[in-house]
Amino acid sequence: MTQTSVRSFPSSKDITRVTLSNGITVLARSNFNSPSVIFNGFLPAGGLFDPDKKLGLADFTASAMMRGTANYSFQQIYEAMESVGANLGISGGTHTTSFHGRSLVEDLDMLLHLIADILRTPSFPPEQVERLRAQLLTGLAIRSQDTNEMASMAFDQVVYAGHPYSRPEDGFIETVQAIEREDLIAFHARHFGPKGLVIAFAGAIEPAAAVDKVTEVLGDWQNPDQPEPPELPPVVALKHPVVKKVSIAGKSQADIIVGAAGPSRSNPDYLAASLGNNILGQFGMMGRIGDVVRERSGLAYYAESSLGGGIGPGPWYVSAGANPANVDRIVELIHQEITRFVSEPVSEEELADSQANYIGRLPLSLESNAGVTAALINLQRYERDLDYFLHFPDLVRAVTREEILETARRYLVPEGLGTAIAGP
Repeated sequence: MTQTSVRSFPSSKDITRVTLSNGITVLARSNFNSPSVIFNGFLPAGGLFDPDKKLGLADFTASAMMRGTANYSFQQIYEAMESVGANLGISGGTHTTSFHGRSLVEDLDMLLHLIADILRTPSFPPEQVERLRAQLLTGLAIRSQDTNEMASMAFDQVVYAGHPYSRPEDGFIETVQAIEREDLIAFHARHFGPKGLVIAFAGAIEPAAAVDKVTEVLGDWQNPDQPEPPELPPVVALKHPVVKKVSIAGKSQADIIVGAAGPSRSNPDYLAASLGNNILGQFGMMGRIGDVVRERSGLAYYAESSLGGGIGPGPWYVSAGANPANVDRIVELIHQEITRFVSEPVSEEELADSQANYIGRLPLSLESNAGVTAALINLQRYERDLDYFLHFPDLVRAVTREEILETARRYLVPEGLGTAIAGP
Protein backbone atom coordinates (compact mmCIF):
# COMPACT_ATOMS: atom_id res chain seq x y z
CA MET A 1 0.00 0.00 0.00
CA THR A 2 1.39 3.39 -0.98
CA GLN A 3 1.93 6.20 1.50
CA THR A 4 -0.53 8.30 -0.53
CA SER A 5 -3.36 5.81 -0.09
CA VAL A 6 -2.68 5.54 3.65
CA ARG A 7 -2.89 9.33 3.94
CA SER A 8 -6.40 9.19 2.44
CA PHE A 9 -7.66 7.13 5.40
CA PRO A 10 -9.80 8.84 8.04
CA SER A 11 -7.51 10.46 10.60
CA SER A 12 -7.20 13.31 13.06
CA LYS A 13 -6.75 15.64 10.07
CA ASP A 14 -10.30 15.13 8.79
CA ILE A 15 -12.27 13.55 11.65
CA THR A 16 -14.07 15.92 13.99
CA ARG A 17 -14.81 14.58 17.47
CA VAL A 18 -16.79 16.72 19.91
CA THR A 19 -18.38 15.84 23.24
CA LEU A 20 -21.49 17.87 24.07
CA SER A 21 -22.12 19.21 27.56
CA ASN A 22 -24.62 16.42 28.30
CA GLY A 23 -22.15 13.64 27.40
CA ILE A 24 -23.04 12.87 23.78
CA THR A 25 -20.02 12.30 21.52
CA VAL A 26 -20.30 13.35 17.87
CA LEU A 27 -17.84 12.21 15.20
CA ALA A 28 -17.99 13.40 11.61
CA ARG A 29 -16.07 13.20 8.35
CA SER A 30 -17.08 14.95 5.14
CA ASN A 31 -17.42 13.32 1.74
CA PHE A 32 -18.92 15.63 -0.88
CA ASN A 33 -18.57 13.04 -3.64
CA SER A 34 -21.98 11.78 -2.57
CA PRO A 35 -25.19 13.79 -2.01
CA SER A 36 -26.19 11.55 0.91
CA VAL A 37 -25.36 11.42 4.60
CA ILE A 38 -25.21 8.32 6.79
CA PHE A 39 -25.16 8.26 10.56
CA ASN A 40 -24.59 5.41 13.00
CA GLY A 41 -24.87 5.56 16.75
CA PHE A 42 -25.23 3.65 19.99
CA LEU A 43 -25.93 4.17 23.66
CA PRO A 44 -25.28 1.85 26.63
CA ALA A 45 -28.77 0.36 27.02
CA GLY A 46 -28.22 -3.31 26.25
CA GLY A 47 -29.27 -6.75 27.38
CA LEU A 48 -26.73 -6.76 30.21
CA PHE A 49 -29.38 -4.87 32.16
CA ASP A 50 -32.10 -7.51 31.53
CA PRO A 51 -33.43 -9.39 34.57
CA ASP A 52 -33.29 -13.17 34.06
CA LYS A 53 -37.07 -13.53 34.25
CA LYS A 54 -37.56 -10.90 31.54
CA LEU A 55 -34.61 -11.67 29.32
CA GLY A 56 -34.99 -9.95 25.96
CA LEU A 57 -36.29 -6.72 27.53
CA ALA A 58 -33.64 -4.43 25.99
CA ASP A 59 -34.14 -6.02 22.57
CA PHE A 60 -37.95 -5.77 22.87
CA THR A 61 -37.67 -2.12 23.96
CA ALA A 62 -35.43 -1.16 21.04
CA SER A 63 -37.70 -2.90 18.52
CA ALA A 64 -40.79 -1.20 19.97
CA MET A 65 -39.41 2.33 19.90
CA MET A 66 -40.12 2.82 16.18
CA ARG A 67 -43.74 1.76 16.65
CA GLY A 68 -44.82 5.24 17.74
CA THR A 69 -43.64 8.33 19.63
CA ALA A 70 -45.10 11.36 21.37
CA ASN A 71 -45.22 13.17 18.02
CA TYR A 72 -45.43 10.45 15.36
CA SER A 73 -47.61 7.39 14.90
CA PHE A 74 -46.21 4.15 13.52
CA GLN A 75 -47.70 5.03 10.15
CA GLN A 76 -46.32 8.57 10.18
CA ILE A 77 -42.78 7.40 10.98
CA TYR A 78 -42.63 5.16 7.93
CA GLU A 79 -44.47 7.57 5.64
CA ALA A 80 -41.96 10.30 6.55
CA MET A 81 -39.05 8.06 5.58
CA GLU A 82 -40.65 6.68 2.42
CA SER A 83 -41.60 10.14 1.17
CA VAL A 84 -37.91 11.07 0.80
CA GLY A 85 -36.39 7.63 0.23
CA ALA A 86 -34.62 7.68 3.62
CA ASN A 87 -34.18 4.81 6.03
CA LEU A 88 -33.85 4.53 9.76
CA GLY A 89 -33.42 1.63 12.18
CA ILE A 90 -32.83 0.79 15.82
CA SER A 91 -31.82 -2.52 17.38
CA GLY A 92 -30.86 -3.94 20.75
CA GLY A 93 -27.62 -5.75 21.58
CA THR A 94 -25.86 -7.20 24.59
CA HIS A 95 -23.99 -4.02 25.55
CA THR A 96 -25.74 -1.30 23.57
CA THR A 97 -28.78 -0.22 21.63
CA SER A 98 -27.70 0.86 18.15
CA PHE A 99 -29.37 3.14 15.62
CA HIS A 100 -28.64 4.21 12.05
CA GLY A 101 -30.04 6.43 9.34
CA ARG A 102 -29.45 7.43 5.75
CA SER A 103 -30.87 10.24 3.63
CA LEU A 104 -30.02 12.90 1.12
CA VAL A 105 -28.36 15.82 2.85
CA GLU A 106 -31.42 18.05 2.35
CA ASP A 107 -33.54 15.54 4.30
CA LEU A 108 -31.11 15.06 7.19
CA ASP A 109 -32.87 17.55 9.49
CA MET A 110 -36.11 15.61 9.18
CA LEU A 111 -34.38 12.30 9.84
CA LEU A 112 -32.51 13.62 12.89
CA HIS A 113 -35.69 15.06 14.39
CA LEU A 114 -37.29 11.66 13.80
CA ILE A 115 -34.53 9.62 15.47
CA ALA A 116 -34.39 12.12 18.36
CA ASP A 117 -38.12 11.66 18.90
CA ILE A 118 -37.75 7.87 18.76
CA LEU A 119 -34.88 7.91 21.27
CA ARG A 120 -36.44 10.40 23.65
CA THR A 121 -40.22 9.98 23.59
CA PRO A 122 -41.32 6.53 22.37
CA SER A 123 -44.97 5.95 23.26
CA PHE A 124 -45.09 2.13 23.07
CA PRO A 125 -48.67 1.94 21.69
CA PRO A 126 -50.35 -1.11 23.31
CA GLU A 127 -51.61 -2.63 20.05
CA GLN A 128 -48.17 -2.22 18.45
CA VAL A 129 -46.45 -3.78 21.47
CA GLU A 130 -48.64 -6.87 21.21
CA ARG A 131 -48.15 -7.08 17.46
CA LEU A 132 -44.39 -6.90 17.97
CA ARG A 133 -44.53 -9.49 20.77
CA ALA A 134 -46.23 -11.93 18.39
CA GLN A 135 -43.46 -11.34 15.83
CA LEU A 136 -40.73 -11.85 18.46
CA LEU A 137 -42.35 -15.07 19.71
CA THR A 138 -42.59 -16.35 16.14
CA GLY A 139 -38.89 -15.59 15.68
CA LEU A 140 -38.03 -17.49 18.86
CA ALA A 141 -40.10 -20.47 17.73
CA ILE A 142 -38.22 -20.46 14.41
CA ARG A 143 -34.92 -20.17 16.32
CA SER A 144 -35.74 -23.33 18.27
CA GLN A 145 -35.81 -25.26 14.99
CA ASP A 146 -32.59 -23.75 13.59
CA THR A 147 -29.62 -26.06 14.16
CA ASN A 148 -27.07 -23.26 13.73
CA GLU A 149 -28.81 -20.95 16.20
CA MET A 150 -29.32 -23.68 18.76
CA ALA A 151 -25.71 -24.85 18.51
CA SER A 152 -24.59 -21.24 19.05
CA MET A 153 -26.81 -20.88 22.13
CA ALA A 154 -25.57 -24.18 23.55
CA PHE A 155 -21.96 -23.15 22.94
CA ASP A 156 -22.46 -19.87 24.84
CA GLN A 157 -24.04 -21.76 27.74
CA VAL A 158 -21.00 -24.06 27.91
CA VAL A 159 -18.17 -21.57 27.41
CA TYR A 160 -19.76 -18.66 29.31
CA ALA A 161 -21.43 -20.62 32.12
CA GLY A 162 -22.38 -18.19 34.90
CA HIS A 163 -21.44 -15.18 32.74
CA PRO A 164 -23.87 -12.66 31.15
CA TYR A 165 -22.70 -13.80 27.69
CA SER A 166 -24.39 -17.16 28.33
CA ARG A 167 -27.79 -15.47 27.88
CA PRO A 168 -29.35 -14.88 24.45
CA GLU A 169 -30.05 -11.17 24.00
CA ASP A 170 -33.45 -11.89 22.41
CA GLY A 171 -34.51 -14.00 25.41
CA PHE A 172 -36.73 -17.07 25.52
CA ILE A 173 -40.39 -17.59 24.73
CA GLU A 174 -41.37 -17.56 28.41
CA THR A 175 -39.32 -14.44 29.23
CA VAL A 176 -40.68 -12.44 26.29
CA GLN A 177 -44.21 -13.51 27.25
CA ALA A 178 -43.52 -12.15 30.76
CA ILE A 179 -42.52 -8.67 29.55
CA GLU A 180 -45.29 -6.09 29.96
CA ARG A 181 -45.69 -2.73 28.29
CA GLU A 182 -44.88 -1.06 31.63
CA ASP A 183 -41.51 -2.88 31.60
CA LEU A 184 -40.68 -1.31 28.23
CA ILE A 185 -41.63 2.14 29.50
CA ALA A 186 -39.58 1.69 32.69
CA PHE A 187 -36.53 0.31 30.84
CA HIS A 188 -36.56 3.23 28.44
CA ALA A 189 -37.02 5.82 31.21
CA ARG A 190 -34.11 4.44 33.21
CA HIS A 191 -31.54 3.41 30.59
CA PHE A 192 -31.99 5.80 27.67
CA GLY A 193 -30.20 9.12 27.94
CA PRO A 194 -27.26 11.13 26.63
CA LYS A 195 -24.54 9.60 28.81
CA GLY A 196 -22.37 7.33 26.66
CA LEU A 197 -24.33 8.08 23.48
CA VAL A 198 -22.14 8.20 20.38
CA ILE A 199 -23.22 9.26 16.89
CA ALA A 200 -21.00 9.32 13.79
CA PHE A 201 -21.64 10.99 10.41
CA ALA A 202 -20.12 10.59 6.96
CA GLY A 203 -21.22 12.23 3.73
CA ALA A 204 -22.10 15.56 2.22
CA ILE A 205 -22.04 17.62 5.40
CA GLU A 206 -19.49 19.80 7.13
CA PRO A 207 -18.51 18.32 10.52
CA ALA A 208 -19.39 21.53 12.34
CA ALA A 209 -22.88 21.39 10.83
CA ALA A 210 -23.30 17.79 12.00
CA VAL A 211 -22.36 18.83 15.54
CA ASP A 212 -24.82 21.75 15.41
CA LYS A 213 -27.66 19.50 14.21
CA VAL A 214 -27.09 16.96 16.98
CA THR A 215 -26.91 19.76 19.53
CA GLU A 216 -30.24 21.07 18.25
CA VAL A 217 -32.16 17.79 18.60
CA LEU A 218 -30.34 16.07 21.49
CA GLY A 219 -28.22 18.72 23.22
CA ASP A 220 -30.80 19.41 25.95
CA TRP A 221 -31.51 15.73 26.69
CA GLN A 222 -30.88 14.81 30.31
CA ASN A 223 -31.41 11.67 32.38
CA PRO A 224 -29.79 12.00 35.83
CA ASP A 225 -30.86 8.44 36.73
CA GLN A 226 -29.15 6.82 33.73
CA PRO A 227 -26.89 4.09 35.21
CA GLU A 228 -23.35 3.19 34.29
CA PRO A 229 -22.93 -0.01 32.25
CA PRO A 230 -22.36 -3.00 34.54
CA GLU A 231 -18.84 -4.38 34.75
CA LEU A 232 -18.35 -7.77 33.13
CA PRO A 233 -17.20 -10.57 35.42
CA PRO A 234 -14.21 -12.60 34.23
CA VAL A 235 -14.84 -15.66 32.09
CA VAL A 236 -13.87 -18.85 33.90
CA ALA A 237 -11.99 -21.07 31.45
CA LEU A 238 -13.04 -24.69 31.18
CA LYS A 239 -10.73 -27.10 33.01
CA HIS A 240 -11.71 -30.03 30.80
CA PRO A 241 -13.60 -30.53 27.52
CA VAL A 242 -17.37 -30.05 27.78
CA VAL A 243 -19.84 -31.24 25.13
CA LYS A 244 -23.48 -30.17 24.93
CA LYS A 245 -25.92 -31.68 22.43
CA VAL A 246 -29.29 -30.27 21.38
CA SER A 247 -31.72 -32.66 19.72
CA ILE A 248 -34.06 -31.19 17.08
CA ALA A 249 -36.35 -33.75 15.49
CA GLY A 250 -36.72 -33.97 11.75
CA LYS A 251 -33.51 -32.21 10.78
CA SER A 252 -31.20 -33.50 8.05
CA GLN A 253 -28.19 -31.35 9.07
CA ALA A 254 -26.18 -31.04 12.25
CA ASP A 255 -24.28 -27.90 13.22
CA ILE A 256 -21.10 -28.11 15.27
CA ILE A 257 -19.21 -25.41 17.21
CA VAL A 258 -15.90 -26.02 18.99
CA GLY A 259 -13.93 -23.31 20.78
CA ALA A 260 -13.46 -21.05 23.78
CA ALA A 261 -13.70 -17.43 24.88
CA GLY A 262 -11.29 -15.17 23.00
CA PRO A 263 -9.89 -11.68 23.64
CA SER A 264 -11.94 -8.49 23.67
CA ARG A 265 -11.38 -6.05 20.81
CA SER A 266 -9.42 -3.71 23.10
CA ASN A 267 -7.12 -6.48 24.31
CA PRO A 268 -3.53 -6.24 22.96
CA ASP A 269 -3.91 -9.90 21.91
CA TYR A 270 -6.75 -9.14 19.52
CA LEU A 271 -4.87 -8.33 16.30
CA ALA A 272 -2.64 -11.41 16.57
CA ALA A 273 -5.72 -13.54 17.34
CA SER A 274 -7.55 -12.03 14.35
CA LEU A 275 -4.71 -12.71 11.93
CA GLY A 276 -4.36 -16.21 13.35
CA ASN A 277 -8.07 -16.82 12.99
CA ASN A 278 -7.87 -15.71 9.36
CA ILE A 279 -5.28 -18.42 8.76
CA LEU A 280 -7.13 -21.03 10.82
CA GLY A 281 -10.48 -20.80 9.08
CA GLN A 282 -11.20 -17.69 7.01
CA PHE A 283 -8.67 -16.87 4.28
CA GLY A 284 -9.14 -18.29 0.80
CA MET A 285 -11.31 -21.41 0.94
CA MET A 286 -11.88 -20.96 4.70
CA GLY A 287 -8.26 -21.50 5.72
CA ARG A 288 -6.88 -24.66 7.24
CA ILE A 289 -10.24 -25.76 8.62
CA GLY A 290 -11.96 -25.45 5.25
CA ASP A 291 -9.10 -27.27 3.56
CA VAL A 292 -9.04 -30.23 5.96
CA VAL A 293 -12.71 -30.63 6.88
CA ARG A 294 -14.44 -29.63 3.66
CA GLU A 295 -12.07 -29.78 0.71
CA ARG A 296 -9.89 -32.81 1.51
CA SER A 297 -12.29 -34.88 3.60
CA GLY A 298 -15.52 -33.80 1.91
CA LEU A 299 -17.34 -34.22 5.23
CA ALA A 300 -18.99 -30.82 5.73
CA TYR A 301 -21.28 -28.44 3.86
CA TYR A 302 -19.30 -25.58 5.38
CA ALA A 303 -16.39 -25.36 7.81
CA GLU A 304 -14.78 -22.16 9.08
CA SER A 305 -13.51 -20.34 12.15
CA SER A 306 -14.70 -17.12 13.74
CA LEU A 307 -13.40 -14.57 16.24
CA GLY A 308 -16.14 -12.52 17.87
CA GLY A 309 -14.29 -10.05 20.10
CA GLY A 310 -16.20 -6.89 20.97
CA ILE A 311 -16.46 -4.85 24.16
CA GLY A 312 -16.00 -8.10 26.07
CA PRO A 313 -14.30 -11.45 25.43
CA GLY A 314 -16.23 -12.77 22.46
CA PRO A 315 -16.00 -16.39 21.34
CA TRP A 316 -13.20 -17.89 19.23
CA TYR A 317 -14.48 -21.03 17.60
CA VAL A 318 -14.59 -23.39 14.65
CA SER A 319 -17.99 -24.23 13.18
CA ALA A 320 -19.23 -26.73 10.62
CA GLY A 321 -22.48 -27.98 9.16
CA ALA A 322 -22.74 -31.57 8.02
CA ASN A 323 -24.61 -34.81 7.65
CA PRO A 324 -25.27 -36.05 11.21
CA ALA A 325 -23.44 -39.29 10.39
CA ASN A 326 -20.18 -37.31 10.00
CA VAL A 327 -20.33 -35.34 13.27
CA ASP A 328 -17.90 -37.41 15.33
CA ARG A 329 -15.26 -37.47 12.61
CA ILE A 330 -15.60 -33.71 12.02
CA VAL A 331 -15.21 -32.95 15.73
CA GLU A 332 -12.09 -35.11 15.72
CA LEU A 333 -10.63 -33.25 12.72
CA ILE A 334 -11.41 -29.86 14.27
CA HIS A 335 -9.63 -30.84 17.48
CA GLN A 336 -6.65 -32.05 15.46
CA GLU A 337 -6.39 -28.74 13.58
CA ILE A 338 -6.74 -26.64 16.72
CA THR A 339 -4.06 -28.76 18.40
CA ARG A 340 -1.75 -28.22 15.41
CA PHE A 341 -2.55 -24.50 15.47
CA VAL A 342 -1.39 -24.17 19.09
CA SER A 343 1.59 -26.52 18.67
CA GLU A 344 3.60 -24.89 15.89
CA PRO A 345 3.90 -21.42 14.34
CA VAL A 346 1.95 -20.66 11.19
CA SER A 347 4.12 -20.61 8.08
CA GLU A 348 5.77 -17.46 6.82
CA GLU A 349 3.67 -17.69 3.65
CA GLU A 350 0.40 -18.01 5.59
CA LEU A 351 1.21 -14.98 7.71
CA ALA A 352 2.35 -12.89 4.71
CA ASP A 353 -0.82 -13.77 2.79
CA SER A 354 -3.02 -12.94 5.76
CA GLN A 355 -1.23 -9.64 6.42
CA ALA A 356 -1.59 -8.63 2.76
CA ASN A 357 -5.28 -9.54 2.92
CA TYR A 358 -5.87 -7.35 5.99
CA ILE A 359 -3.94 -4.39 4.61
CA GLY A 360 -5.53 -4.68 1.18
CA ARG A 361 -9.12 -4.86 2.32
CA LEU A 362 -8.94 -1.88 4.69
CA PRO A 363 -9.25 0.79 1.97
CA LEU A 364 -12.17 -1.17 0.45
CA SER A 365 -14.00 -1.07 3.79
CA LEU A 366 -13.54 2.72 3.91
CA GLU A 367 -14.76 3.47 0.37
CA SER A 368 -18.39 4.03 1.34
CA ASN A 369 -20.00 6.42 3.80
CA ALA A 370 -21.45 3.41 5.60
CA GLY A 371 -17.97 1.94 5.98
CA VAL A 372 -16.61 5.22 7.32
CA THR A 373 -19.37 5.67 9.91
CA ALA A 374 -18.85 2.07 11.08
CA ALA A 375 -15.11 2.77 11.36
CA LEU A 376 -15.68 6.00 13.32
CA ILE A 377 -18.08 4.23 15.69
CA ASN A 378 -15.50 1.51 16.33
CA LEU A 379 -12.79 4.09 17.02
CA GLN A 380 -14.94 5.43 19.83
CA ARG A 381 -16.33 2.09 21.03
CA TYR A 382 -12.88 0.55 21.41
CA GLU A 383 -11.11 3.76 22.50
CA ARG A 384 -8.82 3.99 19.47
CA ASP A 385 -6.73 6.98 18.54
CA LEU A 386 -8.13 8.98 15.61
CA ASP A 387 -4.99 8.08 13.62
CA TYR A 388 -5.49 4.35 14.18
CA PHE A 389 -6.13 3.63 10.50
CA LEU A 390 -2.93 5.40 9.47
CA HIS A 391 -1.00 3.07 11.77
CA PHE A 392 -3.01 -0.06 10.99
CA PRO A 393 -0.83 -1.41 8.13
CA ASP A 394 2.28 -1.12 10.33
CA LEU A 395 0.48 -2.79 13.24
CA VAL A 396 -0.50 -5.69 10.98
CA ARG A 397 3.01 -6.08 9.56
CA ALA A 398 4.44 -6.09 13.09
CA VAL A 399 2.56 -9.25 14.13
CA THR A 400 4.89 -12.25 14.15
CA ARG A 401 4.36 -15.99 13.79
CA GLU A 402 5.49 -16.45 17.38
CA GLU A 403 3.00 -13.85 18.61
CA ILE A 404 0.13 -15.66 16.88
CA LEU A 405 1.24 -18.96 18.41
CA GLU A 406 1.51 -17.51 21.93
CA THR A 407 -1.89 -15.83 21.59
CA ALA A 408 -3.56 -19.00 20.31
CA ARG A 409 -2.09 -20.96 23.21
CA ARG A 410 -3.61 -18.51 25.68
CA TYR A 411 -7.16 -18.96 24.39
CA LEU A 412 -7.55 -22.18 22.38
CA VAL A 413 -6.40 -24.66 25.02
CA PRO A 414 -7.20 -28.12 23.58
CA GLU A 415 -7.95 -29.54 27.04
CA GLY A 416 -10.48 -26.76 27.75
CA LEU A 417 -12.57 -26.47 24.60
CA GLY A 418 -16.34 -26.35 24.62
CA THR A 419 -18.28 -28.25 21.96
CA ALA A 420 -21.92 -27.74 21.00
CA ILE A 421 -23.82 -29.91 18.52
CA ALA A 422 -27.40 -29.36 17.36
CA GLY A 423 -29.20 -31.72 15.02
CA PRO A 424 -31.47 -34.75 14.81
